[in-house]
Amino acid sequence: MPDFAHIPPVVILTIIFALAFDYINGFHDTANSIATVVSTRVMTPRSAIMMAAILNFVGALVAHNVSKTISQGLVDPSGAPQTVVLAAVMAGIVWNLITWKYGIPSSSSHALIGGLVGAAIVHAGTDVVKWEGVIHKVVLPLFLSPMMGFLVGWIIMHVIYRVFSDAHPGKIGAGFRNLQRFSAAFMAYSHGMNDAQKSMGIIMLALVSGGMVPQSQLNNHPLLWVMIACATAMALGTSAGGWRIIKTMGHKIIRLEPVHGFAAETAAATVITLASRWGMPVSTTHVIAGSIFGVGCSKRASAVRWGVAIEMVIAWFLTLPAAAALAAVIYWLLEHVFHI
Repeated sequence: MPDFAHIPPVVILTIIFALAFDYINGFHDTANSIATVVSTRVMTPRSAIMMAAILNFVGALVAHNVSKTISQGLVDPSGAPQTVVLAAVMAGIVWNLITWKYGIPSSSSHALIGGLVGAAIVHAGTDVVKWEGVIHKVVLPLFLSPMMGFLVGWIIMHVIYRVFSDAHPGKIGAGFRNLQRFSAAFMAYSHGMNDAQKSMGIIMLALVSGGMVPQSQLNNHPLLWVMIACATAMALGTSAGGWRIIKTMGHKIIRLEPVHGFAAETAAATVITLASRWGMPVSTTHVIAGSIFGVGCSKRASAVRWGVAIEMVIAWFLTLPAAAALAAVIYWLLEHVFHI
């Protein structure tokens, strides 16, 4: 643990806000892990949330590639002083709370990344942004990850239809109710692998900019206390639930049965796990939503409520620029009004 008495106040403030972001991310994105398993009534909301909280914590301690992307793959650390990092986290929190209030399953990941890029540009100009990293690690996955979720979900459902076409519906339903518990657990674990890593990267970037750890540390895994703090904050946030977004993800897109929940969760968790291994901070919200769309289309296109889908896609595209603009304003206020 660091000696907090000798850490600059702005770094302490950034750590606090980063952990708050992780907590909010937990209840904002709880729906990613448990919306389908709750909507199909395979698990009660309370037991599903507790399972998701535990596995989010475990997943957060496993992989570190996403943390490295956030801390050094998007913005030059030399162009991201404490106020830039603080503005990015604050913008992510504001955007998450706005979308949570209205039940919009937007991306916490893209809110944080958009905030980091927006604040860095205001501070040091566009040259400080590693555009190749932003394009390859953020923008392309923005489009490709939900498409992959859609495709894998569609394929899994078609395989299930073909393999179990002659099976008794009652036996199939009972079997997939049990399997969906495992797929929901897999989804919660993969969510922790990807989403908790983002706050770890932000805190490490703040510690480097504050001179508390050498920049070379960014090439390694986050400090142990950072990992545990972020994993704990996300687990606590997950345990608080996110009922507005659970309703959207679990009921408003399509009517789900256990077999559909299993297919959607398995598809999404697979895509997220691979992205985490490749250091891509994808939106777990985008991926599970894409998987649900794919599962719905495997039945018939009309099974999906496309009006809700269009609203969600619009929110996805708005998140990066909106968070960037918010962070730019917050950075200006921190610098010129509060003189932080």
